[in-house]
Amino acid sequence: MLNDTALDTLFYAARTHNGWQPREVSDAQLEHLFDLLKWAPTAANSSPARLVFVKGAEAKARLLPCMAPGNQAKVEQAPVTVIVGMDMEFYEKLPQLSPAVDARSWFVGNAKAIADTALRNSSLQGAYLIMAARAIGLDCGPMSGFDADKLDAAFFAGTPVRANFVCSLGYGEPAKVRPRAPRLSFAEACRIV
Repeated sequence: MLNDTALDTLFYAARTHNGWQPREVSDAQLEHLFDLLKWAPTAANSSPARLVFVKGAEAKARLLPCMAPGNQAKVEQAPVTVIVGMDMEFYEKLPQLSPAVDARSWFVGNAKAIADTALRNSSLQGAYLIMAARAIGLDCGPMSGFDADKLDAAFFAGTPVRANFVCSLGYGEPAKVRPRAPRLSFAEACRIV
């Protein structure tokens, strides 16, 4: 069981960050982040997330026009913004990732199963990314305010990958954190049947 300090890091004290300190996030940190999140489960070990870590000035200049106006400054200030994409041909990797069964056959020619699995499981992997980032001391600013067609054209043209969401990473600026908003109670959000 995790102690209270770990639970604070991952949940209770963790916040969505909108402003960033001018501190670098190293490539080694990003590799460590991926090495953590890749072990978390997905359906049939499908692992459909494809991540683009936007760090460089040229890449950031391509990303900014894809973002909603309210998110552009957040991305511009962040040391890294990761595009969490979903590979719409993830099933081609299933013989490698799920060798115990013929999981690839579950998806070939089944557009609905492909779309549902890619979205659901890349979202799950994006959540794992947030938890892994917090676990290694990074702050996160997940966002869905962007033009998906522009983002796909800028970063995934000619590939089967489509954008799911983006998340800025780095060291948050505490002064720019908004007050914590309320959450639903167990009774409002849950049922035990």
